[in-house]
Amino acid sequence: MPQVVLTLPTSTLEKMKTYYASQSKPNVPSSALFAAKTTACTITAYRSGKVLFQGKNPEEEADKWGTGSSASGQKKKSSSHHRYHPSESLFTSSHIGSDEAGTGDYFGPITVAAAYVTAEQIPQLKAIGVKDSKNLSDAQITDLAKDLAALKIPYSLLRLPNKKYNQLQKKGWSQGKMKTILHHQAINRLLEKIAPEKPEGILVDQFSQPDVYQKHLRSEKQQLQENVYFMTKAESYSIAVAAGSIIARSAFVKAMDTLEFDTGLPIPKGASGKVDKAAAAVIEAYGEDKLDELAKVHFANTEKAKKFVK
Repeated sequence: MPQVVLTLPTSTLEKMKTYYASQSKPNVPSSALFAAKTTACTITAYRSGKVLFQGKNPEEEADKWGTGSSASGQKKKSSSHHRYHPSESLFTSSHIGSDEAGTGDYFGPITVAAAYVTAEQIPQLKAIGVKDSKNLSDAQITDLAKDLAALKIPYSLLRLPNKKYNQLQKKGWSQGKMKTILHHQAINRLLEKIAPEKPEGILVDQFSQPDVYQKHLRSEKQQLQENVYFMTKAESYSIAVAAGSIIARSAFVKAMDTLEFDTGLPIPKGASGKVDKAAAAVIEAYGEDKLDELAKVHFANTEKAKKFVK
């Protein structure tokens, strides 16, 4: 059975534990921090820092987190030094940044935003507090999104409703492929919006290896735009990616507020036990068809929620 092993820092292991919370396995080895199962493989993270990805396509998940050795012992190239990694000069130039929100949340859509920031605008955006949306509260994100709109920062925003998400997932699309196509479309629309002006580069907050990203594009007869770069934690370096992150997160927060208004029920973010109970409440009030509109039903939360339904 194909497998990949990564050695990762504790901070990354904690992020992985949160990311895979909805797909966690109940039986965890005593030496492991957590175990999870996705459509691509089984993931077991050990206290030593080793993470084992094992199944039909372990590379798909492993590529999200770093580099390691395959069962054949061949080393993979470092994701921080691949040929699509940007030079530092990009961060101070006029460029497009693209990021997403909602991918690890059971409820709410995936939102992807690409923003174009000129070199002259970078100091101003830093001054008003534009930074990685993960370090901001929902209220701060909402205010900053309004500030970006007032400054007329060009952007393109796409939302993938969960009804469509579930249809694509049943067709065999991975979440990685969905995100790839959303980023690609958002960037294309933004390039059209700012034409004839051309950015000095396009930076995507990396969620998979560039080769995997391009494989997904080819499967839909699309190809990578010119001067596209990929980098993990890009929102910490690029103001354009940080702006895209804020716009995407703001749209996600608004969508979640709308779900609560429409259902009259609390709709929590994330994929915790609280989410299981909220999903059960949706089923009891509106039935499983409604849940298919509101949630990513292949997450483990769905089966857990059904156990709460009387």
